[in-house]
Amino acid sequence: MGRKPMTFWEKLYIPVIAKGMLITFGHMFRKKATISYPEQTRTFSPVFRGVQILNRDEEGRECCTACGLCAVACPAEAITMEAAERLPGEEHLYREEKYAARYEINMLRCIFCGLCEEACPKDAVYLSETLVPANFNRESFVYGKEEMLIPHPLTDPEGFAKARGEKRG
Repeated sequence: MGRKPMTFWEKLYIPVIAKGMLITFGHMFRKKATISYPEQTRTFSPVFRGVQILNRDEEGRECCTACGLCAVACPAEAITMEAAERLPGEEHLYREEKYAARYEINMLRCIFCGLCEEACPKDAVYLSETLVPANFNRESFVYGKEEMLIPHPLTDPEGFAKARGEKRG
């Protein structure tokens, strides 16, 4: 098996270099694939799943009844909850007789599958369009009920409307 000897122009590599330069100049004038992140943001897909949110009704009462279906449906076992009974005089805080006294989600374990959202019979849990913020310690990725509740509709109506507007479905 013999190899054909290179011609004079092939030995100079000028056609190959010129072809490479044309490709490079062609890419210089195309639209950039990257964006300047803090100033610009990309639009998310309609099926994007972000941070979990605990919902309230229009009167500001928590919708979660601590049934535990979201924790059972979670394949990563990221959700932990403890139920408690509503006391007399707390009707303005909780919609049902039973409520979640402690509701935590470990965002490091969460795989954002959306099964918690589908399992909830009261539409108390949904996945927003918010990214999980970066942090340096693991403890800050365990979100409690206080971090997950949407704003109260009577004290912060703008925040409540914004949070409800990010709900899909």
